[in-house]
Amino acid sequence: MHKGKLFLIPTYLSPSNDASFIAPMVIDVIKHCSYYFVENIRTARRFLSSLNSGLIIEQLTFFQLNKKSARYDLYPFFESLKNGEDIALMSEAGLPCLADPGNIVVAFSHQAGIQVVPLPGASSIQMTLIASGLNGQQFTFHGYLPIDHILRNQKIRELEKAAQAGYSQLFTETPYRNHQMFKAILETCCPDSLLSIASDISGENEFILTQSVQKWKTTDIRIHKIPTIFSFGQFP
Repeated sequence: MHKGKLFLIPTYLSPSNDASFIAPMVIDVIKHCSYYFVENIRTARRFLSSLNSGLIIEQLTFFQLNKKSARYDLYPFFESLKNGEDIALMSEAGLPCLADPGNIVVAFSHQAGIQVVPLPGASSIQMTLIASGLNGQQFTFHGYLPIDHILRNQKIRELEKAAQAGYSQLFTETPYRNHQMFKAILETCCPDSLLSIASDISGENEFILTQSVQKWKTTDIRIHKIPTIFSFGQFP
């Protein structure tokens, strides 16, 4: 009997997105998948229902995956793969495994000889970078910076310095702390350093702007509780 495949399913980046943001080939895969690795079962159900693909949600099996999940938690689901059933891996937003705990499933699949199939979709990290005007050849995404303000400010200075060498530096923050992060950047960085802010990417209130720290000090922005990615870098 042939083994099933692990499909990496892209999801919406913004709550205002709908099925038109998902490629038809992705929906075709979803139609025949009955097993799902997800971060949150409720939001996964809501996403699948919004596609109007004909799936009967009550007949699907979900395995909740988070940063605390261990390899031994995966064994029951991988029995389905061994029996020829395909499984889908979904993130809460965007592509699985980018700023997402799903890589444990992908790593396990490679070690078990399971084919991994990534499907095309949007990533807030990629979209931030290509819309920033900063160097897309050499860059690093750092995820979340330290919560402690002293360590956070130290990290901000480190990223600013790395960006001055031409390497774009991307990072994010918990949405309700966006303004604290923004304030820390303005207080910590040199006036001529370039800062790019991308908020609510692909959403109704999408905001993307790259300018100097000095200009940001006189710019009114509303990013509180809105998913946002910050970037340091240089223009060509």
